[in-house]
Amino acid sequence: MADDVTVIRNDEARRYEIHVGDELGGFLEFRPAGDDRLNLPHTEVDPAFKGRGLGKTLASEALSDLARRGGSVIPSCPFVAHYLRENDVPGLVVEWPDEADAADQAGPGEPS
Repeated sequence: MADDVTVIRNDEARRYEIHVGDELGGFLEFRPAGDDRLNLPHTEVDPAFKGRGLGKTLASEALSDLARRGGSVIPSCPFVAHYLRENDVPGLVVEWPDEADAADQAGPGEPS
C-alpha cells in the first residue's frame, strides 16, 4: 500500500529513514560523538512529501529508538532541537550543543 509509513535505522548510512510505501520520504542523520553520544546534524524530507507530518513522525520514531538504546543525543539539527523543545521523549538524554543557539535556530516548520 502506497500510504504505509515506516521508519527504519540504516546503520550503514548512519541515518534513520522514513519510507512511504516503497519510496524514501526523508531521513535523520546521526554521527557518533564518542562515549555513547550521537550528534543529530540534519533532517530532510523529500519535497514531494512535505506537509504530511513525515518530519515529526521521523523525529518521534528515531528519538524513541535512541532512548531505548541508551546513551545521549546532541540535537544540532534545528528541526530536531525544536521537536525536543515541544515534545517529551521518555528516557532520552539530551545534551544541548548551546542553549541559546539551539533556541534561536529551532523553527516550527518541516525540515529542509
